[in-house]
Amino acid sequence: MSSHSPVAFLAGDESSTYAKVTWRLLPFLFIYYLCAYLDRINVSFAKLQMLNDLHFSEAVYGAGAGVFFIGYLLFEVQINLILLRVAGLRASW
Repeated sequence: MSSHSPVAFLAGDESSTYAKVTWRLLPFLFIYYLCAYLDRINVSFAKLQMLNDLHFSEAVYGAGAGVFFIGYLLFEVQINLILLRVAGLRASW
């Protein structure tokens, strides 16, 4: 295949497009990762205060955290679909 063929041009163009998209998304993904990390840290600080102030045991705290994450896991997709419908947006997938 010569370097002037349409297939070679598309392969180079596709690589360039992926590189541009990657470099534009990386700052946002880093910010999202940082927010998720801070959220996990805040949960641990809240746990320390909650155990002392409300006199929760480790088991009660673990059960509450588990119920929260199970609810999040069960309803995450449905809530996002409702949000798309209410906001009038279309899903690109």
